[in-house]
Amino acid sequence: MHSLDSMHSSQATAQPSAVRSTLASTRPQIRCDLEAARERTSALLDPLPEAEWSRQHSPLMSPLIWDLGHIAHYEEQWLLRALGEHRLSPSQFDSIYDPVNPRAMRPNLPLLNPAEVIQYLNRVRASVIEKLSAVDLGPGNPLTANGLVYRMVIQHEHQHCETILATLQLMETFCYRPPSRRAPQIHRPKQAEQYVGGGPFLMGSGGGPWAYDNERPMHPVMLPPFFIDRFPVTNGEYAAFIDDGGYSRASLWTADGWKHRLREGLEHPQFWRGGHGQWFRRRFGWVEPLPLDEPVQHVCWYEADAFARWAGKRLPTEAEWEKAARGNPGECAFQFPWGSAPISSALANVGQDAFGPLPVGSFPLSSSPVGCEQMLGDVWEWTASNFSPYPGYTAFPYPEYSEPFFNSQYTVLRGGSWAADPCVVRTSFRNWDFPTRRQIFAGFRCARDASAQTT
Repeated sequence: MHSLDSMHSSQATAQPSAVRSTLASTRPQIRCDLEAARERTSALLDPLPEAEWSRQHSPLMSPLIWDLGHIAHYEEQWLLRALGEHRLSPSQFDSIYDPVNPRAMRPNLPLLNPAEVIQYLNRVRASVIEKLSAVDLGPGNPLTANGLVYRMVIQHEHQHCETILATLQLMETFCYRPPSRRAPQIHRPKQAEQYVGGGPFLMGSGGGPWAYDNERPMHPVMLPPFFIDRFPVTNGEYAAFIDDGGYSRASLWTADGWKHRLREGLEHPQFWRGGHGQWFRRRFGWVEPLPLDEPVQHVCWYEADAFARWAGKRLPTEAEWEKAARGNPGECAFQFPWGSAPISSALANVGQDAFGPLPVGSFPLSSSPVGCEQMLGDVWEWTASNFSPYPGYTAFPYPEYSEPFFNSQYTVLRGGSWAADPCVVRTSFRNWDFPTRRQIFAGFRCARDASAQTT
């Protein structure tokens, strides 16, 4: 078994005393965050036989060995070559590990084997740590100012860890044994709606240290009043939709959704088994009773939209979701629904802490200004909005992260999941995917219109 966890013991070079203390403290934190991301990647893959690294477990996902090579190549590209260093890899890596390659075709590429990819990862990281000690983190270069490009690379690896977890869930050749789950807090609250008043709302990021270009700039949005669910929809609520014939009533589905349901034979969320009050689920290869009070996950947008219609509601727009998540505190917009306090285990289920969603009501301290709970963590939440740029959007540091996906084919998801790292989980973060996708850790909550006179 090869380990990814070959960290470097050399200490960062001491900085001149003239360097501001904020920059001096940033450098060790960057190194710590880089190492934490790599340790997470290592911990996820170390239990797997190497044959599973190279196998494609679904045409929707890359072989894990491609993800590892891409993580190393992306880090080399941005933390070495973009900062003036010579390349460490052959030029053909630029095409092999380019995400433009369709996932279904990636097994046919000349990928590195496990030993080679470990060597590549560690060689890049050693050079990155060496260079970090001399990089100017001051305001002169927007790419490195306050460590921006390092934060981009750290987020990138954590996002691939979530992708790796989705692949592990899809595996049928190996039963992956996740660590013992965090004990859920059982509150068993009833679903309720929260009223959100209409009016102007400042949406987006004001330029926080982790924000991507598609989250900027902050801009005003005028919203009418609406109601939104206090909690995400649960497995039990979704089972009631199934029992009431939700998958057999075409009137509940969009035309495209109904065609997709028939074509794919959808009858329940992915990984569910059984029925008629006896539901089970497959979780990382192991079958267990379905917890009815957890947020439903592994449903596509079409399924979420059909449930909302069945419930007499609709999916929220991403602007409605964001306003419900943080209210409208003004220019200093909340990064989290509860305010500015950092994410903790008392506030959100993230970072694979529980290796799955926790029951609704588990985080009463997570309440947003309008009273919504569990808006960050547990499951990504489908919205009614297509992925598009904000007014005044400017690509930085590269357009390929967002711009190829700005079209009506992609639907926005918000909030982060149990598999998302805290550095990704914030009220302004925008995820997107095809409305047919179910392997991602996605669920939803519902909304509905309200008249201006409603109080």
